[in-house]
Amino acid sequence: MNEIGKILIIFGLILTVLGLLLLLLGKIPLIGKLPGDIVIERRNFVFYFPLGTSILISVILSLIIYLLSKR
Repeated sequence: MNEIGKILIIFGLILTVLGLLLLLLGKIPLIGKLPGDIVIERRNFVFYFPLGTSILISVILSLIIYLLSKR
């Protein structure tokens, strides 16, 4: 039971950090408007697929995970 509690606390902290990052990234004008982000606008329809932003976030997270696993 003690291990499950620790795991839940770690997941909670990770979710909190991700939530804060999302709030902060929404204020940066570059995120979501990178080359490669697909936006299709029609009369009553908007399709947005942030491909460039997704690749950038993936590279950054991969680098962070790589650096943390080197310990």
